[in-house]
Amino acid sequence: MKKSLSYIHPDAKLGKGVIIEPFALIQGDVIIGDDTWIGPNAVIMDGARIGKNCDIHAGAVISGIPQDLKFAGEYSTVEIGDHTTIREYSTVNRGTRTREKTIIGSNCLIMAYVHIAHDSILKDNCIMGSYVGLAGEVEIDDYAIISGGSLVHQFVRIGAHVMIQGGCKVTQDVPPFTLAGREPLKYIGINSVGLKRRGFSNETINRILDIYRIIYQKGLNVSQAVEFINKNIPLSPERDSILDFIKNSKRGIIRSVLNGSPLEEDLSL
Repeated sequence: MKKSLSYIHPDAKLGKGVIIEPFALIQGDVIIGDDTWIGPNAVIMDGARIGKNCDIHAGAVISGIPQDLKFAGEYSTVEIGDHTTIREYSTVNRGTRTREKTIIGSNCLIMAYVHIAHDSILKDNCIMGSYVGLAGEVEIDDYAIISGGSLVHQFVRIGAHVMIQGGCKVTQDVPPFTLAGREPLKYIGINSVGLKRRGFSNETINRILDIYRIIYQKGLNVSQAVEFINKNIPLSPERDSILDFIKNSKRGIIRSVLNGSPLEEDLSL
């Protein structure tokens, strides 16, 4: 373990092969898994639980105190899975009494200057572009990509395999498998490129597209669309995932582009 010129509290628990670069600060109630790298000037505060083979780059602050007035000093944590990278000057705040933890899954990429607020949950294989800001209690499902400069409102949920255009304001829930962009944020198609890269068949992608045509182009309200899908679309994991997401949405799902004519396009980071 390399720790020259860094400060490591004697109570911190570091796994095998951990590298701590100069001027990093590691507080006492910290657990860091094997072969993780902590860059120079990174600050790992009490409550941090970092997995194996992670990279925490220069100036990142992990497990800072929540920026939430209801926080009263209660014990809480930040939990980061294995093989996750957090780039320069990103901040991840620990939880409040609401959930008591902020979670980032495995194989995630958190680019520079991202802020992840208290009690947020990011599942596995997510990408947050530079300058993304997540408010408290945001939930982001597997393989979601939020492009640079986007802002996500408190309590919003973003579904699996979603891709959101850069610079967006996300104030409503974004259902799984979709592309979202424009101002205000709209459904503009399904993330067919991402789905193909992850092994979804053309048949499955077309089935997902059929479901969203019913939701967004058939002239039905959401309840009517859900009822139509239940009656007319065969059972599948993708169908059930979409319907469960809509059923459990607390902020309502985003609407389509004007005139109900979604335009599918590739939104890059």
